[in-house]
Amino acid sequence: MKVFEEVGRGTIGAFAYAGGVAELLGDALRFIAGLRIRVRETLDQAFLLGVQSLSIVILTSLFTGMVFSLESANQAVSYGVGNLVGGLVAFTAARELGPMLSAVVVAGRTGAAIAAELGSMVVTEQIEALQSLGLSPTRMLVVPRLLALVVMLPLLTVLADIVSIVGGMWVAGVYAHISQESFITSARAAVPFDDVLKGLFKSVVFAVIIAMIGSYQGLQTRGGAAGVGKATTGAVVTSIILIFMFNFALSYVLFGSS
Repeated sequence: MKVFEEVGRGTIGAFAYAGGVAELLGDALRFIAGLRIRVRETLDQAFLLGVQSLSIVILTSLFTGMVFSLESANQAVSYGVGNLVGGLVAFTAARELGPMLSAVVVAGRTGAAIAAELGSMVVTEQIEALQSLGLSPTRMLVVPRLLALVVMLPLLTVLADIVSIVGGMWVAGVYAHISQESFITSARAAVPFDDVLKGLFKSVVFAVIIAMIGSYQGLQTRGGAAGVGKATTGAVVTSIILIFMFNFALSYVLFGSS
């Protein structure tokens, strides 16, 4: 019976968590629909959450593209299909590597930052001060971070796609002697523009996940400094798990028939 009680409590907790996040998202969307947006704060968050994540996204996507090309180029040449390497790298980058790796990296950096910042504000009673002044924490804190990530993560994904392909092209040329013309021609033929747009749509979904999980975890912080640490860890872990889950679901819906 104790096992069933634990399972029941866990299930109720999961549904309560999902409901809390959905309620917070609905509240944020209501402010966005009413154009009650703090533009200056949104631009500041776009710089902090997006621009400052640029270097780690570039490095991650560059070496991932290089490794992927290194593993596939020599094998492809040995089987006489070296002209397909560019398409393989670009295809994988546009559909999976660009959106998902960028989201995971950003979740590790900005998701933790959002949870820690909002959690610290809860612990120091700054959230209560906003509410006592009649200001909504959702409008003041959550909406700018949500909009900033929804705009910046797709841009980071485009950059990650380009860097992955360029890194793969360089490795393919150095180690497998595949010409740049052959690599680029194969990449263009293998990746229609629709695939790029679908990858960007995935990045928008991932941005919503990161922003909302980080904000919800931060606003639910309890227990002082230790609670801030737990909220930060929980935000990163939960965001990454949901990114992988939604990546599978979106890939099935968007690319399952192609």
